[in-house]
Amino acid sequence: MEKIITSESVNVGHPDKTCDIIADAFLDEALRQDKNSQMAVECAIKNDKLFIYGEATTTAQIDYDKIASEILKDIGYTCKFKIIKEISQQSPEIHSAVVKKELAANDQGIVFGYATNETNELMPLPIVLAHRLVKTYENFRRKSANFFADAKSQVSVVYDNKKVKRISAVVMSVSHSEKLNQTVIQNTIKEKVILPAFDDYANLIDEKTEFIINPSGKFTIWGSFGDSGCVGRKIIVDTYGGVGRVGGGCFSSKNATKVDRSGAYYARYVAKNIVAHGFADECEIQVSYAIGKTEPVSIYIECFGTNKKSQQEIESYVKKNFNFTPNSMIEELDLLKPIYKNTACFGHFGRAEFSWEKIKS
Repeated sequence: MEKIITSESVNVGHPDKTCDIIADAFLDEALRQDKNSQMAVECAIKNDKLFIYGEATTTAQIDYDKIASEILKDIGYTCKFKIIKEISQQSPEIHSAVVKKELAANDQGIVFGYATNETNELMPLPIVLAHRLVKTYENFRRKSANFFADAKSQVSVVYDNKKVKRISAVVMSVSHSEKLNQTVIQNTIKEKVILPAFDDYANLIDEKTEFIINPSGKFTIWGSFGDSGCVGRKIIVDTYGGVGRVGGGCFSSKNATKVDRSGAYYARYVAKNIVAHGFADECEIQVSYAIGKTEPVSIYIECFGTNKKSQQEIESYVKKNFNFTPNSMIEELDLLKPIYKNTACFGHFGRAEFSWEKIKS
């Protein structure tokens, strides 16, 4: 039985993703100075205004304006932004419930981790290809005066009995200068971005594959001048492209005591190890937490009938080798380092440079 699964990604100039990058840059600066920083400083953007808001309990001295301005300039904005800030310390009630002898979860909530053996990254193919497109575009546009930072990709993959069969459609929308017409844009993006990004999956492209490039026509008004943005609105892009479930909490801006982030990273780590060791072809893990509690409330492992080992053996493997308490997750994955700005675009999972992607022997 055939089905089509579609995933999307967005580039650094998309206003939501710009806010994610800025928020994680704030977090990194806090951790550089004070590894025990409790951070949740977010931002929202529209036109030439940036609103920075949230909670920060840290000894770090953070120049929010400078960090944000440098990122906006690097993305390609030439205007000066008006920056408005509203930042306070973390609620003392929450702080006392979380920061104690043994670190506790910073909030209640559920998180999911997912892995599948259909790609080398142990990620769903549609989201892998969607990220490849925007990463390839980002490298290309940095060398061009006529293409800008705001861009979105979308990839549709046909499956037959859960096996990848072909790519049915590729959609890209990219911002550009007034100098370019639609024909030039379409030809350039297909030749310089799409085909190179899909080089090792070229066998999945056939005469029926649709290439839809800038379907709206002109895209010269980009970023915060064409849309508004805020932190955490791209959680499907950040995770599994809609294939694996998500708990609903975003990642960017949050330090590792926030289990929305660290728990989701750890759940991915465990699910990936289950698949990497051949216990199942596909795995999803759900973990739930209560604020102020160290142990998770529940852990559920689902392998969708692809088990190579029994459910009991898989659960035993997880129990013996992994610990979902905040202290243990932070220590094992080394989550107090300033690594987060690099996670903010092109996906948090399936990238070998991150500790939660390692295979545990």
